[in-house]
Amino acid sequence: MKLGLDSYAYLKSPIHRWEPRCKLVGLMALIFAFSGVQHLGLLPGMAALAIALYRVSQLPISFLLRRLRYPSFFLLGMVGLLPFVAGDTVIFSMGPLALRLEGCLAAVLIATRFLCIFTLALVMLGTTPFLTSIKAMRGLGLPSVLADMMLLSYRYLEELGDRLRMMKLAMKLRGFRGNQLSYRNLRVLASLVGTLLVRSYEQSERVYQAMRLRGYGQSQSPVPKQSVSSWDLVFLGVSLAIAATLIVVA
Repeated sequence: MKLGLDSYAYLKSPIHRWEPRCKLVGLMALIFAFSGVQHLGLLPGMAALAIALYRVSQLPISFLLRRLRYPSFFLLGMVGLLPFVAGDTVIFSMGPLALRLEGCLAAVLIATRFLCIFTLALVMLGTTPFLTSIKAMRGLGLPSVLADMMLLSYRYLEELGDRLRMMKLAMKLRGFRGNQLSYRNLRVLASLVGTLLVRSYEQSERVYQAMRLRGYGQSQSPVPKQSVSSWDLVFLGVSLAIAATLIVVA
């Protein structure tokens, strides 16, 4: 399993050239501002801004669609019932089902905010190598322990995904059919999850011991200073101004 968040970090768009610390601050400010929007009238401008930033970043649309596949199920489960259970104004009914205006508006609001925030997060993480993003977070004051945990989690999520894929393939070669719901299959899947958790714990212990043997925790290397150009500050100022405007208006 390859997460591949920085698969297109080699591109040369203006977002890619934006200084990583300024990019993190500016886009995170917009993400927090988007999360607080309550007025439906702000949604078109918010969506237009997210689309514009994604287009400027030159990331392919397939990059967004592939990573939106699984979160879309969560989004559907979160807002799918709102039009039928929230509100009092019925705009359409068929038997026991009644489509309500307030629920529809709430679903549109939640879905739009979710998609815009998800798009900005992909722009933020997909236009910078992951290690560079971690260094930028360290430069902004993130404790070194948290930075190391994020880096190791990203690295070993891919390894655990590969291990899960191999275990599922081994089970399939031994005749396991996961599409059949039965007590035996549930026991096998529970054993699979337990085995994966135990192996991941043992792997983390081995990695930690190897790091300690190499001197981890004895001294922390200083965070290298990076120059910030005037254009980086201009882009940061524009992002903060838009975020502040959304917070005030929302």
